[in-house]
Amino acid sequence: MSLTDTQRAILDFIRQRVEADGVPPSQLEIAAAFGFRQNKSASYHLKALEDAGAIERVPGQARGIRLVERRPHRRGRPEQLRLPVLGQVAAGTPIGADIGSDAEILLDRVLFSPTPDYLLRVKGDSMREDGIFDGDLVAVHRTNEARNGQVVVARIDGEITIKRLEMRTGHLRLLPRNPDYTPIEVPRGADFAIEGIYCGLVRRG
Repeated sequence: MSLTDTQRAILDFIRQRVEADGVPPSQLEIAAAFGFRQNKSASYHLKALEDAGAIERVPGQARGIRLVERRPHRRGRPEQLRLPVLGQVAAGTPIGADIGSDAEILLDRVLFSPTPDYLLRVKGDSMREDGIFDGDLVAVHRTNEARNGQVVVARIDGEITIKRLEMRTGHLRLLPRNPDYTPIEVPRGADFAIEGIYCGLVRRG
């Protein structure tokens, strides 16, 4: 199935948002970015991308778009990663780190961007509007650098949490994606570090 120029542009936009923010855009954000007057226009193009095998959509999620990248691989099998599960991370109030691998999971590399180094189990629902729910395994790319607006795993005063990073001059906050939670202000002098950036999730059925 061939794609129109608009559908190719939407696919590129989804890739760019995943690479920049670690999460795909919502359907409403796609409609706004491309000047569609109605949300159903974005839905039509996303359906075409899904039918073409370029994306998958998860029902009931605002950001339930998953890229389906086809890359060459040896012996016709997908390139795979063996990722350790390193405890849990709070999507809510920060919790103490529970580091120590209790499992390993074999996953297709093409599901993630950038390539993750490990998985953390989510506890709490403060990131639900980004499609991250209690019990999910989030894939984390280990780095101590992140851009404003990215979803990060951060350590503050010895505890870890997953939030969206907001950086302003002389001001740092960790933002939840659930109105029931308040942002975490990072005071000057706090023991704070970026542990990694979010690059996808695994939801076990």
